[in-house]
Amino acid sequence: MAETVKVALDAMGGDNAPAEIIKGAIEALESTDDIKLFICGREEVIKAELSKYSYDEKLIETVNATEVIETAEPPVMAIRHKKDSSIVKGLRLVKEGECDAFVSAGSSGAILVGGQLIVGRLKGVERAPLAPLIPTQKGISLLIDCGANVDAKPFHLEVFAKMGSIYYENAMGVKNPTVAIVNIGAEEEKGNALVKETIPLLKQCKDINFIGSIEARDIPFGAADVIVTEAFVGNVILKLYEGEAMFLLSEIKKGLMSSLRGKIGGLLVKPVLKKSLKDYDVTRYGGAPLLGLNGLVVKTHGSSKAVEIKNSILQCRTFKEQKINEKIRERLSS
Repeated sequence: MAETVKVALDAMGGDNAPAEIIKGAIEALESTDDIKLFICGREEVIKAELSKYSYDEKLIETVNATEVIETAEPPVMAIRHKKDSSIVKGLRLVKEGECDAFVSAGSSGAILVGGQLIVGRLKGVERAPLAPLIPTQKGISLLIDCGANVDAKPFHLEVFAKMGSIYYENAMGVKNPTVAIVNIGAEEEKGNALVKETIPLLKQCKDINFIGSIEARDIPFGAADVIVTEAFVGNVILKLYEGEAMFLLSEIKKGLMSSLRGKIGGLLVKPVLKKSLKDYDVTRYGGAPLLGLNGLVVKTHGSSKAVEIKNSILQCRTFKEQKINEKIRERLSS
């Protein structure tokens, strides 16, 4: 029998908390027998939601947290002053070794700050990046960093590349994944100072399969498995990616519904379109891990529904089974 993976779950964070968070928790437990959940938040609220479901009570513990960190709050102040919040309590469970991972759809800033201040960074990691999986024509790519370090230096990007390569190889089962850096052209002389100074470091790094620069337009076509960038550019790419997908879906739907011929065509194309959209649904891969910490912290979308919460919890199991943190620690210390 597989070792039980203990996951702390923030019940109070996100636009759809607590209902979708609890629903996702129950769905995760229904899909596997090797996870135990520590659900953090206002106990009476959690128990009211749990009462709607049938589940093995031995697999869920409630951790009472009377405070909630709101999205608009300054992250550092919130982490320091709201010590009885669901985010702080969940992170402390990881810090103290009670849990293997923490999952939250709450305040990104508080999770990023709390992850580094409370859980702490691995030796050799000065900045912990967020690394979401994004859909491409060839399957899935890893974007690192997408929002945690807007003032990264060349050395930080080198470490991001190493950690991203390890994570992708073990999570996706791809040996020696390709690694590229986001640039405004393929030529080495192009780019800003950060990119120009980082490229030589990546070329000299024997731990990764570096293939050079990648332009943003090449990302959707799967030009690289691991895409390295600093957080400002990474976040712009991610948000444009998400926005463009919603825009195109809206325009397709509008076009199909604009005439009788379009509606008939829509009925014919619906099965194929549904399958294609499923292939591009990133919620099935869970949230974005904050790599380089002494334990796993996963940030899911603020708008997460149950399916993304469920898959983020299952993602923690993969992370532990593949010993990804141990492999990152070993690589960075060698």
